[in-house]
Amino acid sequence: MVASFFISQPRFSPATGVGSRSLCLFSSSVTVSTWKDQTWELRHLDAEGVRSLAREVGVPPLIARLLVARGHTDARATERHLQASPMGLHDPNLLPGMEAATERLARARRDGETVLVHGDYDVDGVTGTALLMRILKLLEIDAVWHIPNRLVHGYSFGDHSIERAKETNSKVVVSVDNGTSAHGVIGELLECGIDTIVTDHHEAPSGPLPEATAIVNPKLPDSTYPWRELCGGAVAFKLAWGLARKIRGKRQVSPEMKAFLEEAMAYVSIATVCDVVPLLDENRVFARFGLKALEHSANPGLRALLRIANLNGRRLTAEDVGFQIGPRINASGRLGSAEKALQLLLADDDATARRLAVDLDVLNKKRREIEREVLVAAREEAGEFADASEHPVLVLAHEGWHQGVVGIVAARLTEEFGRPAIVIGLDGDRGRGSARTVGDFHILEAMSAAAPHLERYGGHAQAAGLEIRTDKVDQARQAVVSKAKEMLQAGGHPESTLVIDADLAFEEMTVETMRHLDLLAPFGAGNEKPLFRSHEVYLAQPPRAVGADRNHLMLHLRRGDHVLKAMAFGMGSRERELSLGTPLNVVYTPRWNTFRGETNLEIEVVDFESLK
Repeated sequence: MVASFFISQPRFSPATGVGSRSLCLFSSSVTVSTWKDQTWELRHLDAEGVRSLAREVGVPPLIARLLVARGHTDARATERHLQASPMGLHDPNLLPGMEAATERLARARRDGETVLVHGDYDVDGVTGTALLMRILKLLEIDAVWHIPNRLVHGYSFGDHSIERAKETNSKVVVSVDNGTSAHGVIGELLECGIDTIVTDHHEAPSGPLPEATAIVNPKLPDSTYPWRELCGGAVAFKLAWGLARKIRGKRQVSPEMKAFLEEAMAYVSIATVCDVVPLLDENRVFARFGLKALEHSANPGLRALLRIANLNGRRLTAEDVGFQIGPRINASGRLGSAEKALQLLLADDDATARRLAVDLDVLNKKRREIEREVLVAAREEAGEFADASEHPVLVLAHEGWHQGVVGIVAARLTEEFGRPAIVIGLDGDRGRGSARTVGDFHILEAMSAAAPHLERYGGHAQAAGLEIRTDKVDQARQAVVSKAKEMLQAGGHPESTLVIDADLAFEEMTVETMRHLDLLAPFGAGNEKPLFRSHEVYLAQPPRAVGADRNHLMLHLRRGDHVLKAMAFGMGSRERELSLGTPLNVVYTPRWNTFRGETNLEIEVVDFESLK
């Protein structure tokens, strides 16, 4: 079903090829062990399949190889993927609960009822809340908002939700990015004469669903929606689209609503990238066109965010959103209340937006300082559980660790120790924690073994959260570790493997090649940045340690006359492995870098080996 509010896009234009003399496109899998026992493995792909896709789609062999490596083998489906046309967005009315949800909101409009938009404190929830608040205002529906305080209320619905609904005399509550499991509170709201519309993307619990007027969630058991991996902000966008249709009484929305929905894709792109959903199907459309909408946004809050992050006036990437925009929006909610972040996105004037953007920037710097302190302490505590065979999952807890950063710290620890990590911030007799994992290890399954010792928990295979009593931490740790050993059986996690897409002569990594690679952008989950290996590359000048802690390396690499600037993040300690005149094998991903208005091709080194 096509998106009727968009203008159709031109067909993908085939690119010309890059020189193939230097590409190892069809090599057998070869492994090399390097830094941190990380194994290099060159992808093995079907040569004829790559050639066939290149011919049928009209792309260079290198691009065809990367597409096949990411699961794209059918020519027509691959063309649709590359086009990522908004015309390919699925009909919002295919989502379960959409008709009931839009009908109830249309009635609220007719009857002059107040609607409470109940969001969440992360990027996904904040952007989705802002999106719904804006469209309800455009449709002249009286609306107020509520986002739980992470440190006071915790996640999703609670008594605070009922209090806020009563306080604002709301007759309808619309959730964003939460609510599918909120049986108790939604039932209490109904007893108070308040209807609830849930918009969410989390897995549904087993058994009956809450007594909501509608649950709009692509992951419901009976859902037939064509794409289940939407983020919460995208589900909110679908509700906005469906409501605009309902109010007009036609499949095609009004010109005013069409303009709003196109601009609102900026919100959805931020949510899609930061919630790390696969950038495939309509998520690719949201990310690609949403980034363009963000670049040209007239929204004062979004413009202020771009300015404070030094991103205004340049072409944006998913990486810009993930590392610059998202953390600033998240900072407010991580340290307690997401109020400032939402106020920024709802700001109607530049002065207010600039002030709030500065506030968020200050909060983000504070968040980084707190994160650094907790990470140092968590590393030290992890030393008590150094034996990975005995402790295949790190379960760390400490009084005073800020609960707003435990998820980030858990992610850092998984990278450093190569094991899943659960990090819990204790506050007196209770604590809240977050879990992250490595590879395909299902962290929620491991955590479920500790259910008798937990007050509350939930999440999915890659990340989860919990609430626990302080005196239950040791028992929970034992239960998780025991379950992890059972799941792993062999007694350890598979060694880290760095999968290389292709061998490429260094002199072939050119601006022209990079422009071809842009066909595959934006990159992210499910559409990973390409990794190349170049052999016998040399330093063009001595390496330079950079960064506040001098833990990054700035390099200039050459082969013959071809020189590229390179950054090796987190590799400051490896400076001694590098010397002028010594050849290197380098694994890297290319990128554009814009500085002072000038854009140049650079590479980001992921690993290297010295051929001394």
